[in-house]
Amino acid sequence: MPESPPTRPWHALPVNDALDALASKDTGLAADEAASRLARYGKNALTAKGEMSAIKRFALQFHQPLIYILLAAGAVTALLGEPVDASVILGVVLVNAVIGYFQEAKAVAALSALARSMVTEAAVLRDGGWQVMAAENLVPGDVVRLRSGDKVPADLRLLTVQSLRIDESALTGESVPVDKSAAALPEDTLLADRANLAFAASVVTYGQGTGVVTATGDAAAIGRIAALTAAADELATPLTRAIAKFSHIVLYGILALAGLTFAVGVARGQSPTDMFMASVALAVGAIPEGLPAAVTVILAIGVSRMAARRAVVRRLPAVETLGSTTVVCTDKTGTLTQNRMTVVEIVLPSGLWTLSGETFAGPSDSGDALAEALAAAALCNDATLAEDGETFTGDPTEAALLLAARRAGLSLDALAVARPRLYDEPFESERMFMTTLHHEGEGVPPTLYFKGSAETALPRCRDAAGGLLDPEAVRRDIEAMGRRGLRVLALARRELPPGTAVIEPGSRDEGLTFLGLVGMIDPPRPEAKAAVAACRKAGIMVKMITGDHAATAAAIGGQLGLSGDAPIRAMTGRDIEAADDADLPALAEATHVFARVSPEQKLRLVKALQSLGHVCAMTGDGVNDAPALKQADIGVAMGLGGTEAAKEAADMVLADDNFATIEAAVEEGRGVFDNLSKFIVWTLPTNLGEGLVILAAVLLGVDLPISPVQILWINMTTAGSLGLMLAFEPREPGIMERAPRDPRRPILDGLLIRRVLLVGAALLVAAFGLYEWELAAGASREAARTVAVNVFVAMEALYLFNCRSLTRSALAMPLSGNRWVLAGVALAVVLQAFFTYVPFMQRLFGAAPIGAASWLRILAAAAAGFVLVELQKRLEAGRLPAAPVA
Repeated sequence: MPESPPTRPWHALPVNDALDALASKDTGLAADEAASRLARYGKNALTAKGEMSAIKRFALQFHQPLIYILLAAGAVTALLGEPVDASVILGVVLVNAVIGYFQEAKAVAALSALARSMVTEAAVLRDGGWQVMAAENLVPGDVVRLRSGDKVPADLRLLTVQSLRIDESALTGESVPVDKSAAALPEDTLLADRANLAFAASVVTYGQGTGVVTATGDAAAIGRIAALTAAADELATPLTRAIAKFSHIVLYGILALAGLTFAVGVARGQSPTDMFMASVALAVGAIPEGLPAAVTVILAIGVSRMAARRAVVRRLPAVETLGSTTVVCTDKTGTLTQNRMTVVEIVLPSGLWTLSGETFAGPSDSGDALAEALAAAALCNDATLAEDGETFTGDPTEAALLLAARRAGLSLDALAVARPRLYDEPFESERMFMTTLHHEGEGVPPTLYFKGSAETALPRCRDAAGGLLDPEAVRRDIEAMGRRGLRVLALARRELPPGTAVIEPGSRDEGLTFLGLVGMIDPPRPEAKAAVAACRKAGIMVKMITGDHAATAAAIGGQLGLSGDAPIRAMTGRDIEAADDADLPALAEATHVFARVSPEQKLRLVKALQSLGHVCAMTGDGVNDAPALKQADIGVAMGLGGTEAAKEAADMVLADDNFATIEAAVEEGRGVFDNLSKFIVWTLPTNLGEGLVILAAVLLGVDLPISPVQILWINMTTAGSLGLMLAFEPREPGIMERAPRDPRRPILDGLLIRRVLLVGAALLVAAFGLYEWELAAGASREAARTVAVNVFVAMEALYLFNCRSLTRSALAMPLSGNRWVLAGVALAVVLQAFFTYVPFMQRLFGAAPIGAASWLRILAAAAAGFVLVELQKRLEAGRLPAAPVA
């Protein structure tokens, strides 16, 4: 076998030249030559990629800025002699790490799924005889036999075919089985149109054939896809990027404030030890200990809500990523369409019939002509259809014809009994038609029925049912149906002499009576059009990326409204190949439909859109989709019809393979980010206020109004009892009427930062002011600190109601919308009562009981904070963004 590949691609080589290039022949290889090639080329299997060790993967879960902050908080808390609080903080870290660990290794799982898709056995011609062997032992040059139901064991150049059809949808996206041939093709033929090749992991649906192995293992098409999947970038989600940036800002801010506190105190002549403990108190106060846990809980609730809407999330951050999506690249077959061929038009010489609901509508005077045409379609047919109309055996196109006949009122069983088949010639890809001969009754001439491509039918027809044949009119009908994206078949018949029992070649080639044209398509899902419209209204572009033909894809795209009122713009794989990297992003953004694209081109399109700053969601079901699914910001696989490779590469799986579920998941994702933003806007003022209280005390040279352990109490109890209740907040009205968030923006914009500063300052004034008030009134330091702690909790409790919406008044939010908020406030009240009045809690946290007058002042401060935020909302109404940006 030559060391270098042939100068022309395999599909362009005639059969004999392909065999010569492989140093093979149609009798196969000798066993010793096959053994030699196996040693040279290796097993016909995908190479297992090195997998990261479990220990390393677990250790990397701690490699995040917020986790560093929490670990530091835990260590400091332990040094302060508070092992319980330290354990709580470290427990939060551990839970986050465990969850992340079990969500990792997506790429390795994807490659494993690809390896599992390789077949286990194959029929091979060795030493002149057929034998069955493990497919992993195939080598280039082996001759392999294919039969209906077989999985193709390696990449093949077909040598012979007999009515061979192969389902290549998992690799090319082609929606129907492909008719194969052995003839050489032009060199520039697209991958999906290379009818003389068979690809590893595709499935034979009909007929039989033989082929010579051209590539095995990693060199096969599926191996190249595996390499693309492994090489695709593992992107951070918008949420993880925003949280990472936010965490760094928090980290640097805490270090700066702590350092300033220490320096100012020492400069004022205070003890370095005291100032170190004050700095530690400030750091503990400023660390948002509850944020990582809140992120996990809010995302987990989003996972549960999405699961109820038939979207199964495999990675937690994917919940929010959908909410920030700006473009959805979706497969056509099964996602936007119903994934079954359906007859939608029948053009007869006497008029047009169209499918209306479950029946056909057309000219009232041509019902007999319709019945005769569909009888021909049902009789010249090898499929069978169950009574439910859903289950069938055989070719999907033929099953669609049977269902059309049943919808027209014909009984398939009665037809088969009344017109039994005498003889048939099955469909051959070389001649593109099928004929059957049927007995019509005693004394009645038998009838030949013809079904095939319109191009092969017209030259064989001498007249039309009911009159003369107008070939030009028929051709115009064919062109019009093609522009509508329909797959067109022609039906014809001929009466043969009485006693005829075999179809003679001449009788099938001439003298036919043209019955009509059948137009079929995989129709759009009824709910998909509404979902596309909802996405467009939400500012999300929807683009169809399919392996199907351009006319079909463009027709479906137009019916779904992908371009709104504008004309559909389509590109083919050849167009993508011709576009350079500089021009492709703009072309990709302006195009609605991409047809006949290869896995490499899908990956290139996703990268092109991402280069413009888009957050890209990609849907897919096949092995060919796996690289793009992994590259996309969020990969969405099909749960019903998807391959394991696609599911493992994806972040989310649709349980119903329905595009409308994506729209619902986007809605949930936006709600998740809203709630996460609400939690952040709620929790930061507490941390800011605590830090400011410590800093003010140092600057003023007075005792700390709250101790480090009290700060930990405030942070941990309020985050759990109050802040997490925002995770249950329902979606706000009009959430799908917003434009997508700009993924380059921070979590909080300027207006929301001003709110955090406003509430943080209010906490500083209230806590420090009431602490000094209590001291001035003769209260002990412990009692004054207890008042300061309760000020923080009370103000955070009322501020929680402000945060139920970042733009609308709290008074416009019905309490029934989220009863968990009331439960959280009740829990916080109980906890503060324990903190204030239970003796062992007093000893543990340095608290003391306080009187009714103190409580009135605390509640007054909390109410003032509530009113202050509502006033800010009103003053800045119209300037706040419709949605927080990230």
